[in-house]
Amino acid sequence: MLMIKRWAFSLVSFFYSLKDENLRWQVTNQEQLLKLKHERALAEKELEIELKNKSVLLAHEISLLETKNEAELIILKTQCKQDIKDYKQYLSSLDQLKQSIQLSYVHLPVAVAFTIHHHAKQLLNKMWDADDIEIKLHFEMQLLQFMTTVHEDARLNLEETSEEKLPQRTLNLIQSLTVNDH
Repeated sequence: MLMIKRWAFSLVSFFYSLKDENLRWQVTNQEQLLKLKHERALAEKELEIELKNKSVLLAHEISLLETKNEAELIILKTQCKQDIKDYKQYLSSLDQLKQSIQLSYVHLPVAVAFTIHHHAKQLLNKMWDADDIEIKLHFEMQLLQFMTTVHEDARLNLEETSEEKLPQRTLNLIQSLTVNDH
């Protein structure tokens, strides 16, 4: 039994010595532990402030991007509306061109006026659908040349008295443009 008491006493003494050692270590390092806790609290506070600042900055940048995108969308919608208006005016002009041909060449079959009108509309669509600015300008010049030729043929026909005359320059231009496209 004495052995158990000694063993228990040794165990209790060992346990108290560990606690004493731990207490001495904490007393010795208390200043350093407090300093570390304080530095950790400061670092956490600085991190919190930095995150709030970054969050505010990010929200501001998002707001700027949204405003910029809204403005670009409004501009794009306005441009599209103007493009549609311009396209409708081109089509109206081509319809007037067809009527002018029909009035200037009353002896021609209606199909010829429609063919001339159709060719002008194809040039308009090629011009309109072109993504490359050089190609767009190329088709715009072809359309301009074509419409000028049609109006010139009609003017010359009205000045002459012959009823059998054809819009020859226009027809030749259609042929040359069709051959060059293929």
